[in-house]
Amino acid sequence: MLISDLVGVMQSIAPLEYAEPWDKVGLLAGDRRASLRGPVLLTIDLNEAVLHEAIEMNSGAIIAYHPPIFEPLSRITDATPRQRVILRALQANIAIYSPHTALDAIPGGVADWLCEGLSGSMIAGKIAGDCKALSHHAGLSPTQQVKIVTFLPGKDAEQVRNAMATAGAGQIGSYQVCSFSSEGTGTFLGDFSTKPTTGLPGVLESVREVRLEMVSSKAALALALEILRKFHPYETPAIDVYELLDQPQRVVGAGRRLTLDKPATVEELSLRLKAWVGRDQVRYALAGDEKSPVMHVGIVPGAGGSLSRLAREEGCDVFVTGEMKHHDVLGALNAGMSVILGGHTSTERGYLPRLRDILASKIDVPVAVSKLDRTPLIAV
Repeated sequence: MLISDLVGVMQSIAPLEYAEPWDKVGLLAGDRRASLRGPVLLTIDLNEAVLHEAIEMNSGAIIAYHPPIFEPLSRITDATPRQRVILRALQANIAIYSPHTALDAIPGGVADWLCEGLSGSMIAGKIAGDCKALSHHAGLSPTQQVKIVTFLPGKDAEQVRNAMATAGAGQIGSYQVCSFSSEGTGTFLGDFSTKPTTGLPGVLESVREVRLEMVSSKAALALALEILRKFHPYETPAIDVYELLDQPQRVVGAGRRLTLDKPATVEELSLRLKAWVGRDQVRYALAGDEKSPVMHVGIVPGAGGSLSRLAREEGCDVFVTGEMKHHDVLGALNAGMSVILGGHTSTERGYLPRLRDILASKIDVPVAVSKLDRTPLIAV
C-alpha cells in the first residue's frame, strides 16, 4: 500500500467534505507516493510521547484525530514541541492524517458513538432512539449543480439528450445520460425574419413538444449549452438553467439531536456517559427538577458550546458535550436546558477502537490504538 491508498480509505470512511469549514483535515504531512511500510497508529492528540511510540513500532502513518497542524507554522525546527512533532515525523517518514470533524459528522462516527452510550443501547452500533444531525451537512454532487431545461419536438429529444450527455450533462452518481421528459404544448409567433422549423412566420403556432431536463456541473455548463444549441432543431431554442440548492442529509453533520426511546433523568444520563467514556467523574448542571425525565438530548463530542444554542432551538432538554465555557453553560441554563460535561477528549477517545476495527478491515497493514494517548488533565 501507498500513503495515497490510506488517504483514499480514510476518505471513504470519513469524507473530508463533511468536515467543518474552519477545520484542518486530511493528509497534513507526508508523501502520498511513499509506501505505507508499517503499522498505522491511532491517537486523539499527537504529542512527543505518542510520536516516540509510533517511531518505536516503525509506524508508517499516524491518524491523529485532532490536527497537529492547526494554526499556521512559520517554520519547522526543533525549537518547540509542536514543531518537533512534525519535524521528527517527517524525519522518520511517518505520514500524518487528521479526520477530526469529518469523523464526527458521519453516520456511525464519533457523535453517533456518544449517542449509542447515552441512549442506553445494549447492542453495539445501535442507538436506542431517533438520531439526527444538529447542523445538517448539505451539498451537491459536482455533476448536479445546475439543471438545464429545453423544449423541442419529441422526435428530436433522443438526439439532443445524447449530444448533451457527451458534454457531461446527465451524470447522477454512477449513472450517465440521465434525463426526464414530459409532453406539453408550446406556442410561438415569429416575425417575418424568422425561419421556424414548424409553421409559418407571422402566424401563432401551437406545437406538441417535449420538456427535456438534464443536470450538469457548472464547469460543463457552457459546453453543454453550446452542444444543445447545435443539435436543437429550432432556430431559437427556449433554454432555462436552474441553479440547484444543496441537499441536506438528515444523519450527516455536526452534533446530534437524540430522541430517547425511554425518558431518563439528567443524573441517569450523566451516569451513562460516565460509564461509556470510562471517566471517574462527569459534571452536570440542572436547569430544572433533577427528578424530571427528559426525552431530547443534544450531543456534541469535544468542545460543543458553539452548538448549544442550536440544540435548544431544536427542543433539546439537555446538552451533552466534553467542555463548555462557563458563560455558555449559564446561557444554556437560562434557556432552560441542562448541561452534562464529560471531558473534551474523553468524549472522543473511546471511538478509536471502533475506528481501528473499521480501518483494519480495509487495509493490509496492522492498525493500533496508541497506549500513550491520554487526557492531559488529572482529576483528584
